Amino acid sequence: MDASSGLSGESAARVAGSVSPLAQGPEEVLRYRSPLVSRYASREMAFNFSDSKKFQTWRRLWLYLAQAQRSLGLPISEEQIQDMEANLENIDFRMAAEEEKRLRHDVMAHVHTFAHCCPRAAPIIHLGATSCYVGDNTDLIVLRDGFDLLLPKLARVISRLADFAEKYADLPTLGFTHYQPAQLTTVGKRACLWLQDLCMDLRNLERARNDLRFRGVKGTTGTQASFLQLFDGDHDKVEELDRLVTNMAGFKRAYIVTGQTYSRKVDVEVLSVLASLGATVHKICTDIRLLANLKELEEPFEKEQIGSSAMPYKRNPMRSERCCSLARHLMTLIMNPLQTASVQWFERTLDDSANRRVCLAEAFLTADIVLSTLQNVSEGLVVYPKVIERRIRQELPFMATENVIMAMVKSGGNRQDCHERIRVLSQQAAAVVKQEGGDNDLISRIRSDPYFAPIHGQLEQLMDPKSFVGRAPQQVVKFLKEEAIPLLTPYQNKMDVKIELDL
Repeated sequence: MDASSGLSGESAARVAGSVSPLAQGPEEVLRYRSPLVSRYASREMAFNFSDSKKFQTWRRLWLYLAQAQRSLGLPISEEQIQDMEANLENIDFRMAAEEEKRLRHDVMAHVHTFAHCCPRAAPIIHLGATSCYVGDNTDLIVLRDGFDLLLPKLARVISRLADFAEKYADLPTLGFTHYQPAQLTTVGKRACLWLQDLCMDLRNLERARNDLRFRGVKGTTGTQASFLQLFDGDHDKVEELDRLVTNMAGFKRAYIVTGQTYSRKVDVEVLSVLASLGATVHKICTDIRLLANLKELEEPFEKEQIGSSAMPYKRNPMRSERCCSLARHLMTLIMNPLQTASVQWFERTLDDSANRRVCLAEAFLTADIVLSTLQNVSEGLVVYPKVIERRIRQELPFMATENVIMAMVKSGGNRQDCHERIRVLSQQAAAVVKQEGGDNDLISRIRSDPYFAPIHGQLEQLMDPKSFVGRAPQQVVKFLKEEAIPLLTPYQNKMDVKIELDL
């Protein structure tokens, strides 16, 4: 049983997920289908936003309401409850569609459809409730369950990159500022920069998930007036009804005050953390794409994968490019709830509905795709140490000039004379690199200059890349131990899942 949605595993499997675009029948190719579902998203996340889950959750919420009302003394029979329980998944979608076309009201269409298959319960279905009782409460359940799908995926990405950072904690690599060569860092330290942002995202997603409350049983404008009437003015019973239904739905708390809807600021909070995650993923995958161009690091590349239809030698960073593409979409979605929250009039207006049907689902589906893809990338990153070493050799001589000057002064040289000689030799070496396309030969020039004879024996040591990375290896160890790894403790039983991409 799916604890969050109440759906059986068999039922969930029957309706979950998307059909592979490689196996579409003629019906599927005649109409537009969102590639978020048809091409990319996981079966679990696609099911989370499916009509099947939505409308089964509506029926379950009507059941919770009736059970709680009965327990508090309303004249609802056990037979009526049993009828509702027996028909939670028995949804006639064709009838519901016909009813909605006739009534122009989706909730009442499903009230009638539910009543049709359990006629004894018909008089008490949706008793005292408004449409947002099922609509908004279902949205909150779906958002919560969406976070529960995303969080283990994000934790696995952190785990895989933590392993990567540990493995390459002390492998020197050229740092870049302004995308120009800068002081050395290590491959593992760079990965920790990625990890630090992902750890922030994990904490943000956990906070947003745990901050979600249930709308609960509030009535038409949030005053609970209809329920107060049902219970003959008994405020305690109305509060207990709210508490019971909230607990049945798996929430610890309900919002104390609402209008007809829960505050649309909640959607802003939810999409804010997802948009922030999108920014993180875009930055990481942009770095990977740039490093792939330098041939220092590559994402996984399948044995028969084709990089270009025209250039067979190419190994394009397709997965990272997909992440960047979808992350941009994810980041833009925050504008929808921001604008929706700002234009809600008084207790509610309906201009939020169509917008939210699109943006909430797309945000979670997109986040799901980019995390699955990033996990796949992080599980197969390939590092090319020899390429990294060669690039260091091209740039390190210039970076080492200060070390050379200090060594010469320690050997009795004059700092100003040494600086001038280094300046001249550096410009000569730079001309070879820039004008002739040759290798950086500054160290050879220093070896050939008798002035530097006192330190010729130290040049190898002065040029050791590991002496230029500072405390990067130690920072990696400390960061992983104190920040990254502890965050993964709640997800240990979900760490073994590997991601295989179909496309």
